[in-house]
Amino acid sequence: MMKNFLTALACLFLLTPAFAKTVTLYHTSDTHGFFYPKNGRGGAAALAAVLEKEKNPYLLLDSGDFAEGTVETQRSRGLKAVQLMNRLGYDAATVGNHEFAFRDEGFASLAKEAQFPLLAANLTEVASGNYPPGVLPYKIFQINGVKVAVIGLANMRPTNTTRQYTLSKPFPSLKKALQEIAPQHPQVVVVLAHDSLGDDRPGHPFYIGEIGRQLSGSVDVVLGGHAHLIFQNEYRGGVLFAESGCNFQNVTKITLQTDDKTGELLSAKSELIPLEIARTGENPKIKKYAESLREKDVDEPIGQTSAALEKYPQTPGHMDSSVDNWVADATCRYAPADVCIHNTGGARAGLPKGDITRRDIVDLYPFNNTVVKANVSGAFLKKLVKENLTPWNRLAYAGLSVTYHKTKNGKIKNLKIWVRGQQLQEDKQYTVSVNSYVADGGSEGKLFKTLPADALHPAGARMVRQVLEDDFKNGTLVPPPSGRIIEK
Repeated sequence: MMKNFLTALACLFLLTPAFAKTVTLYHTSDTHGFFYPKNGRGGAAALAAVLEKEKNPYLLLDSGDFAEGTVETQRSRGLKAVQLMNRLGYDAATVGNHEFAFRDEGFASLAKEAQFPLLAANLTEVASGNYPPGVLPYKIFQINGVKVAVIGLANMRPTNTTRQYTLSKPFPSLKKALQEIAPQHPQVVVVLAHDSLGDDRPGHPFYIGEIGRQLSGSVDVVLGGHAHLIFQNEYRGGVLFAESGCNFQNVTKITLQTDDKTGELLSAKSELIPLEIARTGENPKIKKYAESLREKDVDEPIGQTSAALEKYPQTPGHMDSSVDNWVADATCRYAPADVCIHNTGGARAGLPKGDITRRDIVDLYPFNNTVVKANVSGAFLKKLVKENLTPWNRLAYAGLSVTYHKTKNGKIKNLKIWVRGQQLQEDKQYTVSVNSYVADGGSEGKLFKTLPADALHPAGARMVRQVLEDDFKNGTLVPPPSGRIIEK
C-alpha cells in the first residue's frame, strides 16, 4: 500500500512542476447586453455561478462590445451593461466598435460609470493627445503572486464616427505599450483586443496573427472578439489565442502555470465553459440584480411565426439565411425598390417559432438605422455584390439573386446576377433600398461613399426595427426560403 502511495505521489510531482504557481483568467466578449438566459443557456447569473466556484484568485476580462445589443442597453445607452459588469467584478475590458453606438458622449458616460479600467493603448483624445478619463493603455495586476500585464487594443472602426477621439493602428500601439511595461518585468503579458484571429487568413495577414508571428516571447496570451467566433488553444509562435463567442453564451477559462523561482511561463491552456444553466446553476444575487435592470414593457407578443427564422444558412451551398432574407423583404415592403439590401451582420439573432415579442425584435436588430433609397447602376450593384461575397457573405437581398464560385484562394469566379428575374445589365439604372448604416458607408457599404450626395434620400422616418415590427401586421410570418445566394 505504501509503495503504491509513493508511486502515485511521484507521478503527481512529474505532472505538476515543482514551485509552480497558477494564474487563472476568465474571458468574455461581445456580450451585447444579453443579461438573461435563452433556452436554458447564457446570462450574467450563470457566469457568476461559474466564478463563485473558482477557488484560485482570478482576473475577469472582456474584449468589448458590451454596450449595445438589447432593449436594456438601447434604452440606457449602454449604462446598464456597465452596471452589471461592475456587480460581476470585471477587472478590465477593452473598447469594441459598439461602445461608440451612442456617439462620443455615450462612450464618455460608459467610461465614467465603469468601476474597472477600459484598456485601449490605441485610443486617445483628439484635443489633448492623452488617454480619455477612465481609459488606460494597460494595467499590471498581481494574481496569486504573479505579475500579469494586460494591454488593451480597441477596434479601429467605431459604429459611429468619433470626433473627440483618435483610434490608432493597434500593432504599433501594442509595441509601444510593451516597451513601457518592460521595466516592470511582468511574468505574463495578456493582450485584450476587440479583433479576431478569424480575420488572419492565408494571403490576408491581420495584426492579430502578427502578434504571434512577431511578438512571441513578449506576449503570452491574446484574448480576442468582434467576429463572434470561438477559438480555444490556438497557438501562433507559442502565443495562446482564445475567443469566447458572444451574447453571454460562454466564458473561457485560461490556466497559466509559471515557475515560482524564475517567473518563466511554463504552460498556457484555455477551456470553453458553455453557460448551460442545468450545469452551471445561477447566482441568486446576480440574477436578482439583472432582473432589476429588465425593461418591463417589451415582453408582450406582437405577432407570430409559423417556424423559426434561422440566423445562419442551413442548406449546403446556400449562403443566405431566412432571417436575413426576411429583413430584406420587410425593407422592400416598406420602401419598394428593384433591389433591397440588408447587411447580414445587422441581424444579431434569429427568431423562434411561435409568439414574437418586441424584445425579440430588438435582440435581432438593436440599431437606430432608418431606410435610405438610391439610384445606382448595374455596374455598381455588380461590384457591391462581388466585394461582399468574401471572406463570407455579408449582404442579403430582396429582388436580387446570385450564383458564383469561390476559388481556394478566395477569388470570386463565374459570378451571375439577376434582378427581378432578369440578368443584371451593367449600364442600366436600378433603384435600391438599404439601411442607413450601409448607405453611410458602414463596413459592408464602403462603395456607397462613391455615390454623389444627391443620389441618396430617406425613404421615411421609421427605424428598421420598427419596420420589422410593422411587418407582423401582415399576419403570421412564414420564413422566406433560402437560395438567393448560391455558391457552386
